[in-house]
Amino acid sequence: MRKFTKDPEAIAKLSSEQYRVTQQSATERPGTGEYLDNKEPGIYVDVVSGEPLFASSDKFDSGCGWPSFTKPIEAAHVNERTDTSLGRVRTEVRSTHGDSHLGHVFPDGPADRGGLRYCINSASLRFIHRDDMEAEGYGAYLNQVKERE
Repeated sequence: MRKFTKDPEAIAKLSSEQYRVTQQSATERPGTGEYLDNKEPGIYVDVVSGEPLFASSDKFDSGCGWPSFTKPIEAAHVNERTDTSLGRVRTEVRSTHGDSHLGHVFPDGPADRGGLRYCINSASLRFIHRDDMEAEGYGAYLNQVKERE
């Protein structure tokens, strides 16, 4: 089993936008994220720790300007915190092992899929295509990714 930790080497390799988002809890501009329109089968992992966060099977188009998911791949890999930074109460989501800021979760997702919308910054993610998951050590999650999305 892979060990997921906050990796100083990975942090040193982050782009300025990735650093701003993951380490300084910033938000990328809506509609600009690399993975917003990605429809390929695979999983999304924390760009800092590599821990699996979301599956393409749980991604949906919410129209909010950021990649949206109905649930994490493993609830234990996502921490929720109260965020009052904009003068209102929101629920921030961070990776458990990498402690990267990912985005926020809202209760306005598809009702038939649990009702949650994990609104996630592309800058906090790395996408691993289904065809590469086994080779990259994520074979255990293949059952959560449909062959063709």
